[in-house]
Amino acid sequence: MKFTRITVNAKQVGGVPCIRGLRIPVATVVGMVAEEMSEADILAAYPDLEREDIHEALRYAACASANCRSLVREISRR
Repeated sequence: MKFTRITVNAKQVGGVPCIRGLRIPVATVVGMVAEEMSEADILAAYPDLEREDIHEALRYAACASANCRSLVREISRR
């Protein structure tokens, strides 16, 4: 699995995984989905986000909590 929309920058938001360097943490997007916000509501709350950003955030979270730890570490080293 390849993550092209997830960035990690030690100088940005404390180095947590974000969406395309936008200072929008993956955890924020995943949390909004968990709270049953619609995709349209999430995109309205964060106009810089794109539909695919939400989907990749969910894939990244699934991978981070499963057995894709080497990919998560690889992204963190970028």
